[in-house]
Amino acid sequence: MDAPIVAVTVYPHNARITRRGRAKLGDGNRFAVSGLPLTLQQDSVRVSGSGPASIAGVEIATEHLPRTDDPEVRTLLDRQRETRARRDEVADAQAVEESRAELLGSLSRRSGGAFAKALSSGTAEPDRVAQVSGALAEQYAGVLARRRELTERHAELAEELAAIDRALQARQAAAAPDRVTVTVDLDPAADAPEDAEVELELSYVVSDAWWEANYDVRLRENAVAVTWHGMVTQSTGEDWPECELALSTARPASTVGVPELEPWFLDRVKPVRHFAQSAPAEPGSVGYGGAPRELLAAAPMPQQAAALEQGATAATYRPARPIAVPADAVAHRTTLAELEFEAELDYLTAPLLGEEAYLRAVVTNTSEHTLRQGRASVFHGNDFTGAIWLKGWAPGEETELALGVDDRVRVERKLVRRGASKGTLSGTRKREAEYRITVENHTARQATVTVLDQVPVSRDDAIKVREVHATPEPVQRTEMGELTWRLDLAAGATGEVTLAFRVDVDRGVEVSGWRE
Repeated sequence: MDAPIVAVTVYPHNARITRRGRAKLGDGNRFAVSGLPLTLQQDSVRVSGSGPASIAGVEIATEHLPRTDDPEVRTLLDRQRETRARRDEVADAQAVEESRAELLGSLSRRSGGAFAKALSSGTAEPDRVAQVSGALAEQYAGVLARRRELTERHAELAEELAAIDRALQARQAAAAPDRVTVTVDLDPAADAPEDAEVELELSYVVSDAWWEANYDVRLRENAVAVTWHGMVTQSTGEDWPECELALSTARPASTVGVPELEPWFLDRVKPVRHFAQSAPAEPGSVGYGGAPRELLAAAPMPQQAAALEQGATAATYRPARPIAVPADAVAHRTTLAELEFEAELDYLTAPLLGEEAYLRAVVTNTSEHTLRQGRASVFHGNDFTGAIWLKGWAPGEETELALGVDDRVRVERKLVRRGASKGTLSGTRKREAEYRITVENHTARQATVTVLDQVPVSRDDAIKVREVHATPEPVQRTEMGELTWRLDLAAGATGEVTLAFRVDVDRGVEVSGWRE
């Protein structure tokens, strides 16, 4: 029975396929839907229908086929065989030309010596020697030219074969020849006409299919526009045509952010014990640049959003237009929602780690959508500034979005005073340091800048951190030595923070962890 795909519901880790077909009752009343993918989960198969019959039984069997029945894969396999044959022919021709080159080279070397002796003894005519030598040289040059052409042709065929292999790899599940067949036995009703027609609906769940959330986050004045995309990927072994596609949040299974300070500990130097060391892990690097620019006056063109169906524990999105998803392991995008939220903007900087000011937005989800976690591309107006990882975001929930570095807010941290004293009568040594942090607002509006810094924390009673002076007074201090200031700077204004502290060290104690 011919039962094409009429609907697909994609979940975060698999997909439910629905096929539908019509058939007439007759001899046997046994109908088979074949060519189904091996990734089909057999316990998920369900059959229903309408018409003057009842379902007497459902069987699931694996077909062991010599060749795949997927037409695109069969075309690729045929191309692969033909290309390999042509490559092998070129390789054979290369071997022949290589033998010819070796033969002509050997003849040239032997004849050169013979001709030299004949010319010196006067037994050879110079014109005849020149004629033979020229003929050998011409043949040798022709062989070398053909060898270069064959080498280039062999490289082209190798590249073509590699492209075919990549295409087959993308359709790996479809390339497997074996398939699954579902057979349905029907029991006609007693009053069913001889040529009665029935409609059967077959559904099943397949793995190797999923969808992910992807976002465009665009800063517009004091608002953040969020466009939510669903990225559908599948390599199940069967192509999904344009049909009723739904993306469900049911059965849910390079990141950029603002800097976070780690505690700064001082401790007594302890004897070093040597162990075998493994190679250190490479540090990750994050960051992005860019700054807001004036937006275009024209209103942006809206995107068609998907229809939302809210369930008890999950939501289902039905795209505004059909979308075909081939089994090519490539993500295909559809727009789910276009949202806009008011944002409270500020900046955050930790000049101890880097003298950049990160633009940050505090946004509340005022929509009805529960946004899944996913990668988000960040734009300031039309300028792409980087990417962030957006965590799951429920309606009414507040979240912070890192929107990139704004070079118009300049930050500088300087060591303006250092001091060290030798042991006093009590034997205590002292170390002093003072830092000045300058923040300049070169934007066209007032900016709130959160500044993070820290003082060391002692983990030994012989090391004491004293006389911590900070101007202005921090709005927050933690037991781990972190200090937080908030500076409200008018356009063109400059703010300043100073931080000073002293460390007392008992006699005979060496300090580890000190830095300036």
